[in-house]
Amino acid sequence: MGYEIQITVDAKDPHRQAQWWARTLGWQVEPSDEDFIRGLVAAGHAREEDTTVFDGVLVWREGAAISDPAQPQRPRVLFQLVPEGKSVKNRLHFDIRVGDRREEVAADLSEAGASVLHRGQVGPSTWITMTDPEGNEFCVS
Repeated sequence: MGYEIQITVDAKDPHRQAQWWARTLGWQVEPSDEDFIRGLVAAGHAREEDTTVFDGVLVWREGAAISDPAQPQRPRVLFQLVPEGKSVKNRLHFDIRVGDRREEVAADLSEAGASVLHRGQVGPSTWITMTDPEGNEFCVS
């Protein structure tokens, strides 16, 4: 039997990254349970500095996750706070498969903060390599 996986992405601003990628994939940022967080802090199981407020909502400072509510069997993606910025090419990246809408989707993502690095093709496979707002590479194919 295989294992379930979660994909974890290091981020300088995990909540903003989660928001950006949820929009990009048509997924949703998993909601924060503010009462649960406050209860853990009040009971001494978490510290106030473990939390932050993002877009007016109390959240865990260390990360934010996104998921596809229409297909819960898909892996969730967690954006995890790290102190350092990205410094080298990703060894793993997302491919967003949009078919003939590549240019349209790439233009939309560019307006939302992504950057185009280059366009590629091998045989019938065509893609646009881009970076997200924190510089992580991904492809629109």
